[in-house]
This record gives sequence, structure tokens and C-alpha cells, in this order.
Amino acid sequence: MKNFIKNWGSFFLTLLIFWLLWAFVVTPVSVKGHSMDPTLADGQKMITYKLAKINRFDIVTTKEPDDLKKLAVKRVIGLPGDIVEMQDDQLTINEEKIDESYLTEYKNKFTNDRLQDEYAYNTAYQSLAKDSQTFTNTFTYEVPEGKYLLLGDNRLISKDSRIFGFVDKDLIQGEVIFRYWPFSEIAVLHNGK
Repeated sequence: MKNFIKNWGSFFLTLLIFWLLWAFVVTPVSVKGHSMDPTLADGQKMITYKLAKINRFDIVTTKEPDDLKKLAVKRVIGLPGDIVEMQDDQLTINEEKIDESYLTEYKNKFTNDRLQDEYAYNTAYQSLAKDSQTFTNTFTYEVPEGKYLLLGDNRLISKDSRIFGFVDKDLIQGEVIFRYWPFSEIAVLHNGK
């Protein structure tokens, strides 16, 4: 038995530590769809940190409230108690205007050609963008205590809190902290940047 522990003990200890980290601290996630374009793209793979304190503008993974089998990647916009408004593509939180610089690329493309080139892969998206007056529809929400308002960065086509509602804190799996695939785009992500 001593020889077994001496020869294999460190191997099994390493496996145990790896499993504990994977089970309770980090987990892999894949982006499915285009709701986080251009920040995150379809098929990219990332690591979610399960112990993160969730802050405004963090990119998180969450179970969708209307379909708990689905895992979504979205950006935290509204925290519990916030009043969040969108008017003429200007985000206001608790009466403070917010610059959403992570939307600049797609807002410019929307201004230039209503995202017709960008959405060439889907005629339904092209039609939706062509008929839209703004990149983000107008809304006002008061976020209930214990819940969060999550939006995708590709606002015209994202299924997010505007569709599935506010997200309970216990449905949020953690903060996306690291992109490891594709290798050419490996990056540490913090606060969605």
C-alpha cells in the first residue's frame, strides 16, 4: 500500500484538486448563437468563474428563466433595485447616462447600413434590422431585489431579459473570465472587456 501511495498518490491528489476546481470554482462554457456579437462570437469557448461577485457590465453565464435547460451568455446591465431606461440608444441607469463603448462597432454598422452586411448569414435578422429605428428598442425597467437585468450586446437579435425576464441571482452560474478558443483570440476578460 505504501508503494501504491508513493507511486500514485500525487497523481490522484492532482486529479482530486482538478475535479474540485472544475466542480466548484470554474466551468467551461461555449457561446451558442450571435447575441453577444461582436464581443463574443458563436463557437468561442470560455471559462466561467463560479465564485465571482457579480457586478454591472460583467459578462455572465446564466440559466434562462423560461427554459432552465438552456445556458446563456449575457451582460449584466441592471442590478437589484436599479431603474434602467433605454431611449434613442442611450442607456440610463438610476438617472445617470451610461456610455456603452462595447456597442460602438455594431451601432456604427447599424448607422451605416442597418447591419445588412453583418447579418448576411440570416435574412430574418436583416429584415429585423432594416425595419428598426434604433439599435436597442426603448424600454424602462425597475429591477426587483434579488434579480438582474441581462442583455446581449447584439441588441437587435438577442434573447435576453427583454424576452425571458429578470434573472434570479441563483440562476447566474458565474462571470466569464477567460476565452481559450479559438487560440488566436485567447484573452482574459474582465468586466466584459
